[in-house]
Amino acid sequence: MIILGLESSADKLGVGIISDEGKILANLRKTYKPPRGSGVLPRDASEHHAKNIPELIKDAFEEAELHPREIDLIAFTKGCGMGPCLRVAAVAARTLSSQLRKPLIGVNHQVGHIEIGRLVTGFDDPVVLYVSGGNTQIIAYTEGRYRVFGETLDIPIGNCLDVFGREAGLSDRNAPMGRVVELLAEKTDEYIPLPYVVKGMDLSFSGILTATLKHLKNGIPVEVLANSLQETVFAMLTEVTERALSHTRKDEILVTGGVAANTRLKEMLNQMASEHGAKFAGLPAPLAIDNGVMIAWAGYLMWTTGQRPKPEDYLVDQHFRVEDVEVTWRSNSHKKRTPAVKSS
Repeated sequence: MIILGLESSADKLGVGIISDEGKILANLRKTYKPPRGSGVLPRDASEHHAKNIPELIKDAFEEAELHPREIDLIAFTKGCGMGPCLRVAAVAARTLSSQLRKPLIGVNHQVGHIEIGRLVTGFDDPVVLYVSGGNTQIIAYTEGRYRVFGETLDIPIGNCLDVFGREAGLSDRNAPMGRVVELLAEKTDEYIPLPYVVKGMDLSFSGILTATLKHLKNGIPVEVLANSLQETVFAMLTEVTERALSHTRKDEILVTGGVAANTRLKEMLNQMASEHGAKFAGLPAPLAIDNGVMIAWAGYLMWTTGQRPKPEDYLVDQHFRVEDVEVTWRSNSHKKRTPAVKSS
């Protein structure tokens, strides 16, 4: 079985093709680059996607060495995401489905990230830290669904880093802003205290961002602020992930999403996992950031375990939550571990 996946929930347009054996045949992407000093505007990003999706689909079939009629299933991102952007992949998917007479299925964005992570890492039942420009969530599977154990109460971690970078005048159109901030933070070990906001299992980043920008206006060197911001927000993420790990008694931690490529974040999570006797893994950047392959793979899992879309499922949903998805391809028979106890 060959599956085509289309992803356009935010600034990235992705087209992926994968086989039912998990062999990636194509994974192509085009990213909308906003003007310097500006964030991603949904209308502008959707226009970029609409302009590029026909050629990107064509290129994906060429890379996979397949004729379009050789695919068996088409999957698209139903949500969550930016409405105008989501509609680009949805319309393209519906058009292809009609022309090729192939079945179509809508996929939850977070489920796509989780399932491609499980496929690539070989992890069975991880606690998932999902960190991107549009989301920050700690997710784990229980009772037939993926449950959110904690999430941001305001802005996502990726957005926090992006705004700081823009306000600091940083710019590199060939690299994500988070990567630019990371490289800047590596230039110093100096740290200044910033607000640390963890509320139960949830997090807040807006106050930290405000305080950081205030220090920037007061003349604190930008590399010191980059390092201080990273250390603070990543410590918060690690704390909440650790709490979810202890609560669920799982023994695997997976980090995914655009911010998951950050080396310092992975160092913190790996150290925490080691202290609890758990395994840790991230994903290679082409599969950690938004991509069409993850949508194709999740669509395959849904389809082959009997999920069939209703008419309303062909429409996008900006607020589509991961908890809304019935995870029919997994069982509840995962073993729980006894958490490691550290001596003080």
